[in-house]
Amino acid sequence: MTAASLALLGGTLVQAAEQPKVEKYTYETKLDIARVINVEEPGNVCEVVPVHMVYEDHQGQRHVVEYSVMGKGCQSN
Repeated sequence: MTAASLALLGGTLVQAAEQPKVEKYTYETKLDIARVINVEEPGNVCEVVPVHMVYEDHQGQRHVVEYSVMGKGCQSN
């Protein structure tokens, strides 16, 4: 492996280590939200889809929670 390949692999591993694990939300999930960083918008579909919210807890740890919402593609007449 070349030095450039090792550097690229090392950078990828560092990024993977820094990314918080995605937690699946259930009604029993206890959320400690101090600050919301990002909320993903659902797609333009008429079905239930998963979205993600990134937040910081009161200890400064980042979390990613996945939950289901109805897409924005449904029209009512």
